[in-house]
Amino acid sequence: MKRCQHRSNILREIHAKPTTTARRLRAVAVAVVSIATWSVFGCLVVMTEAVMAEQELTESDYVETPITDDDRSHWSFQPLKRIQVPQYSATWRRNIIDDIVGNALQEEGLTPQQEAPRVRLIRRLSFDLIGLPPTPAEIEAFVADQSNTAYEELVTRLLNSPRHGERWAQHWLDLARFAETDGFEHDKLRAEAWKYRDWVIKALNDDMPYDEFVRLQIAGDEISPDDSAAITATGFCLSGPDMPDINLTKERQHNVLNELASTVGEVFLGLQIGCAQCHDHKYDPISQADFYRLRAIFEPSVELKKNRSLTVLHESFPYKQTSHLMLRGDFRRPGPAVEPGVIRVVSTGDADYQPVPSTHSAGRRTALANWLVADTNPLTARVIVNRVWQHHFGTGIVDSPSEFGLMGSEPGNLKLLDTLASYLIDNDWSLKKLHRLIVTSATYRQRSSLLENATAAERTAWKLSLDVDPRGTLLSRYPRYRLEGEAIRDAMLVAADRLNLKVGGPGVRPPLPAELTGTLLKNQWDVTEDASEHFRRSIYVFARRNLRYPIFEVFDRPSANVSCSDRGNSTTAPQSLHLLNSEFSLETATQLSSLIAKSHADQRSQISAAFQKTLGRLPTEADFTDVTQFMQQQSDASNEADALTHLCLSLFNSNEFVFVD
Repeated sequence: MKRCQHRSNILREIHAKPTTTARRLRAVAVAVVSIATWSVFGCLVVMTEAVMAEQELTESDYVETPITDDDRSHWSFQPLKRIQVPQYSATWRRNIIDDIVGNALQEEGLTPQQEAPRVRLIRRLSFDLIGLPPTPAEIEAFVADQSNTAYEELVTRLLNSPRHGERWAQHWLDLARFAETDGFEHDKLRAEAWKYRDWVIKALNDDMPYDEFVRLQIAGDEISPDDSAAITATGFCLSGPDMPDINLTKERQHNVLNELASTVGEVFLGLQIGCAQCHDHKYDPISQADFYRLRAIFEPSVELKKNRSLTVLHESFPYKQTSHLMLRGDFRRPGPAVEPGVIRVVSTGDADYQPVPSTHSAGRRTALANWLVADTNPLTARVIVNRVWQHHFGTGIVDSPSEFGLMGSEPGNLKLLDTLASYLIDNDWSLKKLHRLIVTSATYRQRSSLLENATAAERTAWKLSLDVDPRGTLLSRYPRYRLEGEAIRDAMLVAADRLNLKVGGPGVRPPLPAELTGTLLKNQWDVTEDASEHFRRSIYVFARRNLRYPIFEVFDRPSANVSCSDRGNSTTAPQSLHLLNSEFSLETATQLSSLIAKSHADQRSQISAAFQKTLGRLPTEADFTDVTQFMQQQSDASNEADALTHLCLSLFNSNEFVFVD
């Protein structure tokens, strides 16, 4: 279990719904001892582990606990439920999502908000689906089009844009712990890692069915051995950190396989199976043998060569070595032999996992991939629809998106989760159809704030929403969210008309501040010679594991050392300092002000253009008054050109620029 979550997990377990009396008693006992240990030693190994270490298991002693009906009673292990819900108000609802959300709100005495203004809707939708702001011309056209089909046509255009895959690929790459280097001390280059990134972008643009998307990343080389793209897809499995120069190959293999198996369980099943590397999972019904059976599926396919970075899976066939459970997770202490297999609590029996050998493969990973997306597996569809919902609303229906086990959160609305999961399966696992269902719902189109001209009834409904649903978890209004560093950088480049929309290829390396390059080894960040490449979309910026591009780092980009299902959402001084003082910000603001000055002669039209290009709206009269005074102060201190640049820089630094309503 992740140590940084250990204490909160202990406290949550005390109050969690028990699956068995024995498991509940054990959890309480562990909690009491663990909290006592925490108070003295902080985040150290709990005392119960120390006691168990004194009673170290031998190979002959290991006994696997059987799975019971109580173990399978946890909500996430239960089959998907197809639920009929009454239709909510016909004047507000647009699809099944609204029926579920609207009825849930009604039970709490709440009413949903009306549709957001069209200027906000197009900005929200554009950032959501393609990760870029709409242009002033696109906003003007959408606002002017009052037809009943205008919104749906906008959704179609954005989903069909090649920018869509670039936006949603970044969410997946966070899960895949993608980087173009190995990590650790030397952080050596993985020369072809970028091919996996490009494969993900293309797969999402092509609306590859999610079941196929899963199957190819697990077993593309087995399924289509002559297809280079399918082989590239298996880069998911080996995208984690690695130490190719380690002297002990067995230790390297152990670490790589454990990380791989843990990531597969976390990303596709939403289960922290990595907690069972050393002992049976303390909370979930996942045994140590479960973990090593899953790991055994991949053992023949991880080919290690000293000082050679890992890229894709390549099966050694036939593979005659025996797989073992490692006692206490120690690679030097092989325990009982294990056969390849899947997680029992999610399986209905041995028939779920039946590899079919071919001329080139034992079929282990293909059988796993088929099991992951089988009708009998309730987790895979639930986990991915929750992730999609999370990126549209800021928080998942289950707000622990990679933890669907006993220590995870209960679903805020299980009816909604299962309805969406069933919808995905029924629609051939099409993610674009799922996106469309979500963003065309009235729930998604709600206002995120009270408008100045709101009626008395709207003000009453808004106050009740804040009182009863203060965090917006019931979706009584649309939740505002802050853009990621990648989207902020791209939006700045779009505003200044500098964004280079070239697609694919190795990561580009824009210039870095000297204080950063001075910390790197030689040739670790050779600036790309073609200056136009420096303005490529952020997803194409070189992803070094030991050094995140500055604007990405201050806005909470993960390190790529582990799978990240939910980025942090911090508010820190370095964020403001970077947007205000970095060379990139100043250069982009200067470019934008020069662009505006060339096409707008008078100050008022320049102010209007600056607002439209950065915030997507015209300034109010109050804005004009404030900005005119600001620019006068800047002109007195420097000159008129600098005043416009400072206005552009200020708008880049405004909450309205980095937040989406």
